[in-house]
Amino acid sequence: MIRNRLLAFFIAAVAVVGGTAAVPAFASAGLTGAGSTLVAPLMANWINGFEIKEGIPVKYASVGSGEGIKQITNRTVDFGASDAPLTPEQAAACNGCVQIPWGLSAVGIGYNLPGVKKGALKLNGKTLAAIYFGKITNWNDPKIAKLNPTLKLPNLAITPVFRSDGSGTTYAFVRYLSKVSPAWKSEVGYATSVGFPTGVGGKGNAGVTSVVTKTPGAIGYIEASYIIAAGIGAAAVENNAGNFTYPNLKNIEEAAAVVKTIPANNEITISDPPKKATNAYPISTFTYGIIPQNAPQLQFDKQFAKYCVTIGQKYGAALDFAPLPKVVKQAALKSIESL
Repeated sequence: MIRNRLLAFFIAAVAVVGGTAAVPAFASAGLTGAGSTLVAPLMANWINGFEIKEGIPVKYASVGSGEGIKQITNRTVDFGASDAPLTPEQAAACNGCVQIPWGLSAVGIGYNLPGVKKGALKLNGKTLAAIYFGKITNWNDPKIAKLNPTLKLPNLAITPVFRSDGSGTTYAFVRYLSKVSPAWKSEVGYATSVGFPTGVGGKGNAGVTSVVTKTPGAIGYIEASYIIAAGIGAAAVENNAGNFTYPNLKNIEEAAAVVKTIPANNEITISDPPKKATNAYPISTFTYGIIPQNAPQLQFDKQFAKYCVTIGQKYGAALDFAPLPKVVKQAALKSIESL
């Protein structure tokens, strides 16, 4: 039943649109937003709950963080959504945009490995980097076998799968690889779009999930809730403390618990947290709403963002979105009020 409900969320989240709640005349235009596919499943719940509570329709296009940043910069939508914080250049181009942390989740490592139990695989950052560099090409490679001494790994080619569109999920994944692999940092780096040395592309989290699901030997970095909905295996990833952890709520919360202060621009990085976070999942990430200070629909933007940061957090647990830490929630509300 849980899986069926999650699959229903994802069908709706491919292109999230508003419902049919009674709408006051002053709010008839409603809001439009675009961006992150990572947040799309949660966004579907936010939109439904917000419309019921406030009677204001919201339409959201799940087109990827890069496109979301582009659309809010061009003011073709009322708000953008991105899992990657704005770069200084993007912030300047967006001309008065404020990024608001409103969700907390993780990028899981999904795999399709016949004969290997779902969730049994263990990987670390250096091995993931080598796979996406094209230096480890087979599942029975000694480096993978060393991490999985109890597993019988098949003699099967690895198909790395990456995002073909501008993506905050990509940003979170390659930001992590850049922290654990000096070679990745210097040769590929991190951004919403990078030049992957090898592999095949999929559009959106749904696209990567589809390729992994259909391709024996495939591996892909996928937002945790999509992995749950698809019922595919998620690897345990070694963290800074040397523990192998999964992208579940408790481990995501522990990663975020290292955040004690928030910078003025709300940019928060929690990839590969320090050893003291013993059970933290190392590819955890915040996701942001992006609202212009001069937005025509600013009143409704503020109402919606406040709803997402407060009441809307209740929808997260079923989709592997952890609640915002108190310090992050306070910073988000302060930013909303400052608009």
